[in-house]
Amino acid sequence: MNRLKELRRQKGVRQGEIADLLHITQGAVSQWELGRTNMDYQYAKVLAEYFGVTVSYLLGESNVLDHSNVPASKATGFRIPVLGIIRAGIPVAAIEDIEDWEEITTDMAKTGEFVALKVKGDSMEPQIKDGDIAIIRRQETVENGDIAVVLVNGEEATIKKVKFSPDGMMLIGFNTAAYEPHFYNKEEIADLPVRIYGRLVEVRRKF
Repeated sequence: MNRLKELRRQKGVRQGEIADLLHITQGAVSQWELGRTNMDYQYAKVLAEYFGVTVSYLLGESNVLDHSNVPASKATGFRIPVLGIIRAGIPVAAIEDIEDWEEITTDMAKTGEFVALKVKGDSMEPQIKDGDIAIIRRQETVENGDIAVVLVNGEEATIKKVKFSPDGMMLIGFNTAAYEPHFYNKEEIADLPVRIYGRLVEVRRKF
């Protein structure tokens, strides 16, 4: 559940003021606060800056309030939370609790908001294996052919290569001998919904 209502009340602003800030209706803000609709990342980014928090904190995905609270390692890097487990294969609910921390460079951290997710499953082998740590840049769109974390039904997360067509979206695993590509048409994308959570930028293997 997002923290919009909590943050709005702490700041002492009304729903109408948030609506004016984003150039949307007050009803849309109300739906977000009730958890009836999902907040698009472009709006979440604006609101996170407005409230002085991270996007992940605003969306209820992390307990890290702001980047100044995230510990650095030897002052050479920037630590990001491992939010939980994603399954490369059959989608499973993404765990929101912080399980661990991974470090990225400070230069990378300046380019956007990042999270780390632990891969479970073998549908992306041999490139991405069970137990690997996927470094994900939060963004709601990706290029055709990118590897992305995709949310299905609002909560279930899976990592796949994404192919777009005029009719919809295809999610493709590298292990095609065991997992067939899954296609979502435009209606399914809107109704389930199917949303891009972020783009894979790096894979880290634990030995």
